[in-house]
Amino acid sequence: MAPDVRVRAGHSVTVSIVSHRHGEMVGNLVRQLLNFPLVERILVTHNVVEEAHVPTDSRVTEIWNSVPIGFGENHNTAFKQCQSEYFCVLNPDIGFLEDPFPCLLETITSWDGAMVAPRIVNRNGQTEDSARHFPTLSRILAKLVGISDGRELRVFGDKPFCPQCVAGMFMLFKSQEFSALRGFDAHYFLYYEDMDICVRLWKLKKRIVLDPRTPVIHDAQRQSHKSLRFLSWHLASMLRFLLRYQWRLPKVGPWSCSDPQKLDRS
Repeated sequence: MAPDVRVRAGHSVTVSIVSHRHGEMVGNLVRQLLNFPLVERILVTHNVVEEAHVPTDSRVTEIWNSVPIGFGENHNTAFKQCQSEYFCVLNPDIGFLEDPFPCLLETITSWDGAMVAPRIVNRNGQTEDSARHFPTLSRILAKLVGISDGRELRVFGDKPFCPQCVAGMFMLFKSQEFSALRGFDAHYFLYYEDMDICVRLWKLKKRIVLDPRTPVIHDAQRQSHKSLRFLSWHLASMLRFLLRYQWRLPKVGPWSCSDPQKLDRS
């Protein structure tokens, strides 16, 4: 259960969701979001021609692409319509146990974060690997042979902390920080754009915070495990990331500890 928090008046969130034949799943997510008072606007991008299941509401805007574009480019395009203080990137396969936004906004404010994420759990309530170390060639190889899964085990606690990376199924940004970064790197069509934006935040000494007290459900699709096309996108993005950052990753040191009062930007 999330703590009872009060967020400063004026805080508001624009949510961006990209649908790629996700059908009723998107409609269910939008209906949940419409019950959350801090959600000011919901932008649903239809990346392909599909039947719309999105409820009609003044807070909902649908964007229809004439041709499919990548994950990052879709959210960057949606962000152009964001006038809220916060911008939230959500996968269509997210579901809620409760309203996560009051707690998350309290956390990003008290920690002076640039981006905050909740604990991600599966349908059985088990914590997923959403908090991760920076991908490196050695960590990727260790994951392939089953030595390590790359996740940050601190997420099993109940206190907010600063991971190196968080997965892109739920990212809540301060809009000014997302704008300063010019959003996601659209050169990644799919996969690793979330890792890339985390690296760029840390390079600028901007904090990424994960709050385990606010779990949300992820009904993972794991398409790269099922489709050669998705697997090829995954491998291409992995190669792009490694070539860009393999020996140029930021050092996220003692100032990423679990006490916001001890974080040192020096």
